Amino acid sequence: MSEVIFLSNVRLSFPNIVQPQRRPTESGEERVSYNCELLMPADHPGLKQFMTVAGGMVAAKWPEHASSIMQMIQNDRKFRCYGNGDEKLNKKTFKPYEGYAGNCYITAGRDTQPQIIQADGTAIDPTNSMAYQQLTRKMYGGCYVNAAVRPWLQDNKHGRAIRCDLIALQFAKDGEAFGEGATDASNLFGAVASGAAPAAPAATAMPLPPFMQG
Repeated sequence: MSEVIFLSNVRLSFPNIVQPQRRPTESGEERVSYNCELLMPADHPGLKQFMTVAGGMVAAKWPEHASSIMQMIQNDRKFRCYGNGDEKLNKKTFKPYEGYAGNCYITAGRDTQPQIIQADGTAIDPTNSMAYQQLTRKMYGGCYVNAAVRPWLQDNKHGRAIRCDLIALQFAKDGEAFGEGATDASNLFGAVASGAAPAAPAATAMPLPPFMQG
């Protein structure tokens, strides 16, 4: 088993931590995964350690073909759990997802809940679902976390690949949330008189589309 790697002060993205991600498999069964992506600069010491450990694992498992296999993994994103953030493109805008440009990412996951670490450094009781929900709901896309991960090698009918186990997460600090954020609709409302319904805001006249014009 490979060593656990600590990633300090990395940015959380696409978290499926509060509730797992559920996807159908080829056999028709449901695959459950608690997962996320962790963003960090290319010179992050944890990323360098991850790549060193993963490279050593490849060399140990396939000593005669390590260089060729590593090159194959590097050339195909579906065979690796890490990469340059600029390659993760939003399919609508064709630009890198928010927070990805200029950074690197590691995708980590597991089929059971990761260990959740409190602010004082202690782990919550895994049987305490209320505490788990309370802490994981603080972990949104864009916040900063500390994470413990472990690389592992895939070698099956689906190919040879470098994957990553999500061992533990700890909320570190707030960050700018990815996406548009919450919409403020307070300007549409006025004070409600006692026992009266609020008046509807005046509608702005809009031209009818051609197919609705007489």
